Amino acid sequence: MPPNAPFLQLKDVTRQFPAADSGVLTVLHGISLDVSAGESVAVVGPSGSGKSTLLQIIGTLDRPTSGQVLFEGVDVAALDPHAIAAVRNRMIGFVFQAHYLLPQCTVLENVLVPTLAKAKDATAELTRLVGKAPDGKEGMEDRARRLLQRVGLDARVGHFPAQLSGGESQRVAVVRALINSPRLLLADEPTGSLDHAAALSLTQLLVQINKEEGATLIIVTHSRELAKQMGRELELQDGRWR
Repeated sequence: MPPNAPFLQLKDVTRQFPAADSGVLTVLHGISLDVSAGESVAVVGPSGSGKSTLLQIIGTLDRPTSGQVLFEGVDVAALDPHAIAAVRNRMIGFVFQAHYLLPQCTVLENVLVPTLAKAKDATAELTRLVGKAPDGKEGMEDRARRLLQRVGLDARVGHFPAQLSGGESQRVAVVRALINSPRLLLADEPTGSLDHAAALSLTQLLVQINKEEGATLIIVTHSRELAKQMGRELELQDGRWR
């Protein structure tokens, strides 16, 4: 790692898509950002400002048209697909507005889904980034049960998603995002579909996780109430920092 390199760094990131008129639609215009390890950051802005695209690029679900995305000085966008998959699976946890729980799986089984993914051909730099592999199956199940107990869902481990409330489903999604002990937790409108009480409870949970687990937290949100709980608030407008 280069001396004093930020945990996460975006350098002049631009994202373009083909437009219907055979032109180009630029969603992000030269975005740069430094985020320290353990920091909590909220990204706010109107619909269509590029927030979700930015989060997808940070989370390696998308690649920038130009620019760099670096984790501790390593440009992840330049890694091969297997290495990127390993970073995503072992280093990054995702929480979306829609919880995307598998309806045929129990709460416990849904939480354990990310532990089943395997990545190949990790480079030396990748191994340094993601660290040791998580514990074996038995250890991961113990961790899943501990986390579910921590969020008040220990009595629901055998339930199916259809038997949960919206707030409970989103808490399961948070635990699923944490199961591989990610160093970076990304949340895209995590409270958008919840009522005020459930949204407040989830906000408190994310703040607690950031402090106690030490995971760097980046949240995209329309909620100023949620944004104000983060250590830093940034605003995107028309694909540029305001």
